[in-house]
Amino acid sequence: MFDVGASELLLIVIVAVVVIGPKDMPMALRTAGRWIGKMRKVSNHFRAGLDAMVREAELEDMERKWREQNEAIMKASPSLPSLSGDDMLPPASASGSASTEPAHEVTTLGDLEKKPEAAGSDDTRQAELHLPPPPP
Repeated sequence: MFDVGASELLLIVIVAVVVIGPKDMPMALRTAGRWIGKMRKVSNHFRAGLDAMVREAELEDMERKWREQNEAIMKASPSLPSLSGDDMLPPASASGSASTEPAHEVTTLGDLEKKPEAAGSDDTRQAELHLPPPPP
C-alpha cells in the first residue's frame, strides 16, 4: 500500500532531524510509535469485526441450506408413524381390566448376581429373565 523505499526513508529521516532536531528526536519517535500502535489496534479490531460478520453470514447461509435440504428429505421420504407416549405403555393385562397394583419388578441378571438369595433355581431365573432353555 505505502511503498517506501530506502532512499525515501533516508530523506524522511534527514528532514525529521533538521525540522525536529536531534535533541527531541527520541520523544518524537516514541510519539509516532504510539500513534502507529493505536492505528494497528483499530485496524485489527475492524478486521476482526469484519471477519466475525463474514463467519456469521456463512453460518446463516449454511443453516438455511441445511433447513432446505432437511425439508426436501422430509417431503421425499414416506412418513413414519410417530411414537407418542401412549404407544410406549406396557400392554394391558390378559383379563383386559386395568389394575392399580404396581407392576411386577423385573429382575436382571446383575440383580440376581448381587442377591444370591433372590436368585432361586435356574429354571425360575430363566423364566424371570425370559431366556431360552439351555441346550442339552
